[in-house]
Amino acid sequence: METRHIQHLYHRVGFGITPKSIAEMHGLQKAEIVDLLFKTSQAYNPIQIDTSFLDNYAIQDFKDKKKRKEIMKISRKKIVALNQAWLDRILNPTELLREKMTLFWANHFVCEDKYVLFAQRYNNTLRENALGDFKSFVKVISKEPAMLKYLNNKQNKKRSPNENFARELLELFTLGQGNYTERDIKECARAFTGYNHTIHGDFILHKKHQDQGLKTFMGQTGYYDGDAIIDIIVSQKQCARFICNKIYQYFVNEKICEHHIDEMIAVFYPSYNIESLMRFVLSSEWFYSENNIGSKIKSPIELIAGIHTTVPFDLTNKKQGMLLQKLLGQVLLFPPNVAGWKGGRSWIDSNTIVTRLRLPSVLLNNAQITYSDKGGLEDDVNDLKNQRLRKKTFIKTIAKWNVFEENYENLFPEDLITSLLATEVNTGVYELLKESNSVSKKDFCIQLLSLPEYQLC
Repeated sequence: METRHIQHLYHRVGFGITPKSIAEMHGLQKAEIVDLLFKTSQAYNPIQIDTSFLDNYAIQDFKDKKKRKEIMKISRKKIVALNQAWLDRILNPTELLREKMTLFWANHFVCEDKYVLFAQRYNNTLRENALGDFKSFVKVISKEPAMLKYLNNKQNKKRSPNENFARELLELFTLGQGNYTERDIKECARAFTGYNHTIHGDFILHKKHQDQGLKTFMGQTGYYDGDAIIDIIVSQKQCARFICNKIYQYFVNEKICEHHIDEMIAVFYPSYNIESLMRFVLSSEWFYSENNIGSKIKSPIELIAGIHTTVPFDLTNKKQGMLLQKLLGQVLLFPPNVAGWKGGRSWIDSNTIVTRLRLPSVLLNNAQITYSDKGGLEDDVNDLKNQRLRKKTFIKTIAKWNVFEENYENLFPEDLITSLLATEVNTGVYELLKESNSVSKKDFCIQLLSLPEYQLC
């Protein structure tokens, strides 16, 4: 398999790859490399942060206003710890593809919860089901306590149906806008009445609040509950098309190729096996075509993780990881709305482009960065999107240049250009780079990581 194609594969299913790792794959065919990706991602290792503070509270404490406020104050601080733990997992993944898929599904089944126990559980549910059966995945998501709260399905009762979850289930999670009727939404909502959870997050169905009557949904009539509705949804080929479109735009190219989508649907429908679909995509010839290589703008998390893959670094103050995310416009666990981050060109504006281009110097060369001087990060959890950015500081890191030297030891500075950049630079920039390749490999690396071309993968 060509080096360029291996680099492309690992940009999309991970966050880049070093020449040393590529050399270890020397002589392997594409099928063997793809198979290796799946084998190393078979394991499921949940993220676990310390939530022992909850041991000090009894169930009745959650019913006491003062105690509940106290619990949530601690929980918000723990959400920062969960954010740090997830970022650490992304920067140091052992199940690479599973972690990238978790990041993808987090922006598909969008959810936010400031109660750390439910937020951690939800994140691990995404991770556990990331490569499994999509139909089962949707059913599990519909019963998650974080989702029941986020889209108000706890308030969905027979006498007063709440349509929030039903609407987003159809529009954002399974079928896409315009592929259902308003009546379908209403009947769908009726099927999900009575859904609730215990204080520990276990799913419960309150029969007295459940609408057990006949429902007509998408032309079919029956005594449907939520799981039965999901069965009907996934029986629609449009559901498979919707998911294939999103996976194609995330992993392949934002510009849809209908022929490729049709091929994906043929694999995905009606089995809905996510691993089979991803194996097909990553094994296809068109995945590696030139018009797909370097066509994607890296998300902020991909950008941070990509730099870390090239030059591993440790944040001296872990809380600054959340600060970086805030400055770049993508804070893990804090989606902007129920539709999630738009991605693509929306990642870059007049504010973020300066930060993105300075990021390698900030992380690896002790450069200054500007941020808000309002409050501490623990206090910022409720207001991460609204703060003014005006205070200068240093992001304190320990850059492991010795690891970089080991991984790139056989490359001359000029070779770094094709190793670190997915797209070609224009002639003028290339000539400037050639003139400056007499500088140290470290400085040349930072120059390359600071180019606009590095924003693409």
